[in-house]
Amino acid sequence: MENIGIIYGKNSILEILRSKKRNINRIILSKNCGKDAKTEEIISLAKENKIVFQFLPKEKFLKYKDCNHQGVIAFVSPVEYVEFKDFIKKPSKNQYKRVIILDGTEDPHNLGSIIRTAVCAGFDAVILPERRASLCSAVVEKTSAGAVNHIDIIKVNSLLNVVEALKKSDFWVIAAEADGRNNYFEIDYTSMNFALIMGAEHAGISKTLIKKADFLVKIPMFNEFNSLNVSNAASILMYEAVKQIMQKSNLTV
Repeated sequence: MENIGIIYGKNSILEILRSKKRNINRIILSKNCGKDAKTEEIISLAKENKIVFQFLPKEKFLKYKDCNHQGVIAFVSPVEYVEFKDFIKKPSKNQYKRVIILDGTEDPHNLGSIIRTAVCAGFDAVILPERRASLCSAVVEKTSAGAVNHIDIIKVNSLLNVVEALKKSDFWVIAAEADGRNNYFEIDYTSMNFALIMGAEHAGISKTLIKKADFLVKIPMFNEFNSLNVSNAASILMYEAVKQIMQKSNLTV
């Protein structure tokens, strides 16, 4: 079920309602879904925003049986991608801008997980190639728990051109590579705008992008094994930046 016009699951739909970034045409709820706190909030926010919602018999949800919809489905406008040129002009909510570039991530579950972590880690944007990679879909939105509505997602024709433009805009480029020269925690992430590049599940980062990197970093492993899942690796690297920033600024959450 990859229809971008359909979002399913209570968390994803709640985040859309709270963010008010997307137009919701209609919400359907199963008569059998139960009235828990999340369902009640969905109904309350739908009423508040004058969004049509309906309770339907469970038979109406049979065509969505492959989705973990939890008895709630919303029909919405597509995710709106941000133009790269507009993102560059925007001020950061942080002292320095932090973005993650995904060079060909194909699994929508990995993409959703990375977007979710990027939001939690305070990153400014996720940059995706337009071709040969997963883009935002219902699966991505569900996996991200609605995080796609809380970060700039940028779709571009050429990652190489974007990396070159970022470097001209005072960004340092960090590429995650199994044969990197530095361990990921040996880089100071606290005093620069940076773009973190993660590679595809099987192919890794393209050679043209690796050549543009200022730092090649690796995650040390004690057993000889292929590699970490790309979403796990991205989480480790993004949260190293969070750790360093919090330590340097004596921040607590």
